[in-house]
Amino acid sequence: MLASVRSALFSTAHRLHARAASTVIKDAQIKDFQVENEPVFGYMPGSPERAELEAALKKYQSQVEDVPIMIGDKEYRTNEVKHQVMPHDHSHKIAKFYWANSELIQKAIDTAMAARAGWERVPLAEKFDMWLKAADLMATKYRQDLNATTMLGQSKTVIQAEIDSAAELIDFLRFNALYGKEGTKWQPRSPDPNVTVNKLRLRGLEGFVAAVSPFNFTAIGGNLAYTPAMIGNAVLWKPSDTAVLSNFTIYKIMREVGVPGEVVSFLPADGPVFGDTITKPPHLAAINFTGSVPTFQRLWTQVGQNLPNYIGFPRLVGECGGKNYHLVHPSADVTSVVNGTVRSAFEYCGQKCSACSRAYIPESLWPEVKAGLLAAQKELKVGNVQEFDSFMGAVIDDKAFKRISGYVDHAKSSPNLSILAGGKCDDSVGYFVEPTIVQTTDPTDRIMSEEIFGPVLSIFVYPDAQVDEMLTVANKSTPFALTGAIFAQDEAWLVKATEALKDSAGNFYINDKSTGSVVAQQPFGGARMSGTNDKAGGLQYALKWTSPQAVKQTMVPLTDIKYPYMG
Repeated sequence: MLASVRSALFSTAHRLHARAASTVIKDAQIKDFQVENEPVFGYMPGSPERAELEAALKKYQSQVEDVPIMIGDKEYRTNEVKHQVMPHDHSHKIAKFYWANSELIQKAIDTAMAARAGWERVPLAEKFDMWLKAADLMATKYRQDLNATTMLGQSKTVIQAEIDSAAELIDFLRFNALYGKEGTKWQPRSPDPNVTVNKLRLRGLEGFVAAVSPFNFTAIGGNLAYTPAMIGNAVLWKPSDTAVLSNFTIYKIMREVGVPGEVVSFLPADGPVFGDTITKPPHLAAINFTGSVPTFQRLWTQVGQNLPNYIGFPRLVGECGGKNYHLVHPSADVTSVVNGTVRSAFEYCGQKCSACSRAYIPESLWPEVKAGLLAAQKELKVGNVQEFDSFMGAVIDDKAFKRISGYVDHAKSSPNLSILAGGKCDDSVGYFVEPTIVQTTDPTDRIMSEEIFGPVLSIFVYPDAQVDEMLTVANKSTPFALTGAIFAQDEAWLVKATEALKDSAGNFYINDKSTGSVVAQQPFGGARMSGTNDKAGGLQYALKWTSPQAVKQTMVPLTDIKYPYMG
């Protein structure tokens, strides 16, 4: 009934009045473009990319780059001097940097707030062009700078650097620009635009965004800082101390394509000092975080305690890791299980948020799976990442080494656990931990439930008849829900397991390993203690950083206060 009254009113207005004016809110003038995932280079002997990478490695290992704090166009240095070392050769320094104190962090906040309005007024089309230009530079001119700084500073092998600091970073820039463009296309309905025109415009958030990025993916640093900036936000970027050099390389490239220094400040800092400072000001608009659960909980608590002081409700986006599983059915293909599990558990020393850390194997397949895992483990070279036959480098730093070796010691001393392969830890030259395979008789042992973030794979062998019970164990035995994988050729069980494990993982794999998500193909993120599941690499993540405004413009005079039925 109300709809018919509204229709009659609009019809009358349409007959009595001509369209008064053009719309105030114009459609975004953005050229159409499409993008594809960046190819991963092969680095075969004699290839051009291998020669270029070797030259870049030689360059960066022969110098200690000075990395300043950047606020606006100014460089700052403090007395808190730090160094980034090569994890596989920890006596070798490759970068000197400085921790920003609370005064400099506050200066960056003030700078961001002063720059916000002007940056937001820059048309989205121009911002997208910058991001696409940056991606092109990263794919060509600076590809091997990104790879070399990642390999040396974060101890990634050539393939692990290539899929991260080249391909994934480039994909984030290109696809987020695409998603931003596509986001502007959706507009609300205007049933009769001669009477009323409805528009939706994408604004940045009212305030500043704090981005806190991790060591394990160079691409995540670029995504956390520059996706909010692309939409029109001003950002304070705190990189990880152990990824400063690669992250600063990103910062310099983005400056080269025209992103103002006031829009993204580069702020290495002590974590608590940064967190304490950014959570106090009233204009905190969002925190974009990847890191540990305790750190994200601390930030969330601080935001909660300061809620009365903010002008709005800050958005909290976080990804906090996981305790990811491979659940194997008796019908599974053993070769796929072995190869997928070895890669997932041990690539990049198990320091991927998605790495397989626990596996459930049926008794009927265990002899064959065990033999395959042990044979594969023997072939994994652990060493200097500049030696291209290395499968693994070192874990990231002394704290990681102590944590991981602590779990290895637990495996050595516990009556429930036995080490089947690996178990050696040596930090005399680099922070090296052997790929370690542990078998447990207790699926609830802490080695099966706590995040280790290292090259330790724990396995529980179950009676075949208990395969459905393992669905509950896989789902409920940890507080995390990031990634998980099931392996089976029994299609009915795959359907059943996929439904039963719906809440167990934000990224779920069927007959594939739990790692390797690709931007725009498997948007990434998990729930429970794994984070807020905002799906980096997907459309919703790019639009998360907007504050949409609905605008209704009426094109005719309002001539009455009465409705037609009133007579």
